[in-house]
Amino acid sequence: MSLPAPLLTRLERLTPDQRAAATAPPGPTLCVAPAGSGKTTTLIARICWLISSGVAAPDRVTAVTFNKRAAVELEERLATALGQFLEPAPKVRVRTFHALAREILTDAGHAVEPLADRLEILRRVRPRATAAELGRLDTAISRLKLDLAVTADQVAADPDPGATAQVFVEYERAIAITGGLDFDDLLVRGLARLEAASDLLARWRERCSHLLVDEAQDLDRSQLRLALLLAAPANRIFLVGDDDQSIYGWRLADVRRLLSLAETSLPSLQRVDLVTNFRCPAPVIDRAVRLVEHNQERFAKTILARDDATGSLLLARSNADDVERIGAVIRSWPDDGGTRAVLARTNRELLPAAVAALQLDLPFTAPDLVLPVENPIVDEILTEAARGSGPPVVTVASVRRTDWEGRQLRQALLAWAAPHRRLEDLRAAVSETRERLARLRRDDAQLVLATAHGTKGLEFDHVAVVGLDAGRFPSARTVSESAEPERALEEERRLAYVAWTRARRTLTLVFDPGAPSEFLLEAFSPHELGVTGQPAS
Repeated sequence: MSLPAPLLTRLERLTPDQRAAATAPPGPTLCVAPAGSGKTTTLIARICWLISSGVAAPDRVTAVTFNKRAAVELEERLATALGQFLEPAPKVRVRTFHALAREILTDAGHAVEPLADRLEILRRVRPRATAAELGRLDTAISRLKLDLAVTADQVAADPDPGATAQVFVEYERAIAITGGLDFDDLLVRGLARLEAASDLLARWRERCSHLLVDEAQDLDRSQLRLALLLAAPANRIFLVGDDDQSIYGWRLADVRRLLSLAETSLPSLQRVDLVTNFRCPAPVIDRAVRLVEHNQERFAKTILARDDATGSLLLARSNADDVERIGAVIRSWPDDGGTRAVLARTNRELLPAAVAALQLDLPFTAPDLVLPVENPIVDEILTEAARGSGPPVVTVASVRRTDWEGRQLRQALLAWAAPHRRLEDLRAAVSETRERLARLRRDDAQLVLATAHGTKGLEFDHVAVVGLDAGRFPSARTVSESAEPERALEEERRLAYVAWTRARRTLTLVFDPGAPSEFLLEAFSPHELGVTGQPAS
């Protein structure tokens, strides 16, 4: 087979395992791609090879990503790569699952608007629900639609529906009044239309003659059904995923779907493993792998560091408060111009990191983090407190809020009010802090504050993972409240693995030496955990 020189050059730059995956014969293939193993590079090379070798026409190749950010990145890099040997660069369909389902519905003449805002409707249906309760209802509705594939009519027929079932019926009726659909309905109705219309299915199977699916470990049941339906019967499907990075169980992902693909759906599935982590220092890979190998639900695999992998893993043991120990880590990082990230299990646990950045007058970005002082409810509480008399602590304490968020903010303000003698002083402190935040919050900041979930697919030169204390990471509540505690613990372990493997140069693990996380005890010896700030062997 004669291949264009630019493609040959691209293939020669790949490692043998990446090249084997990129040039695997058409057919069901699973590329197991550990963190930092070059999965996107391999995926792009695969598409270039399919098109340049004449195996597939560009308009018969479809790549599906997990989110819009990944779709944009893949589309841009693919255009550049294909443009090196084809002029003009052919357009390849790159979509998220929901965008693909929307396109299918539009092709079928099905209305895809108005698109309902689920949380807005849930707030109307259950106005007294807390943010946490709304989140649980959101997940429950998705489970009913995507995992169980039930309708509101079927649920309403139950003579003794539970509270969640009642909310689901009310929610669906509220959407029906608008004449629209919600985000999950794009998938549900897209699948239904394909299964009901043979001509539509044939048309889309042709457009997806070669289907590539990224982040396969994160697929929910409906997404996997859609992918398998479009790929059948030829099953020229190329899935890229990593069971060790399956961290979205709360979004209905289930690592067992990936692990059982060959037994349940694709009996002739070929597996190709990428084995080298090109991102992380060798000590980080060693301990991250040692940790995740405690999981039972995973593929047996080899994960190696690149030959020239340099960098370090530091154990920062401290029983100081979170603000102080996070500040100490930030100050310890070298002034080398590298990117930095403080990662935590939850947004709530990132609040001390934001306070530390404020104290250090350090610019930071935290897109998903809202500090209590930034919440407009604070102004409502202060306004109401102004009607009282006495010190700020007394006046703030006198404010009675019935909403959960308001009560939480009142408690935060009580702690903040203690040093101030007048309410005007407290107002001035709030105003000054907001001004500093407006100055320090910058999209281009070197320091990123994020949850471990929020950094999937990202990498940084220097990473600190905080809160690696007993009961916090893994989350005791998440594990104890799960219907399957052992599986929940394994997902928590995978989440820690993802967080640790974001580091390119240094990884610092911050923990209380009096109560270290069980994950640290799995990855390190007791002797190592007793050595403050020293590289792990």
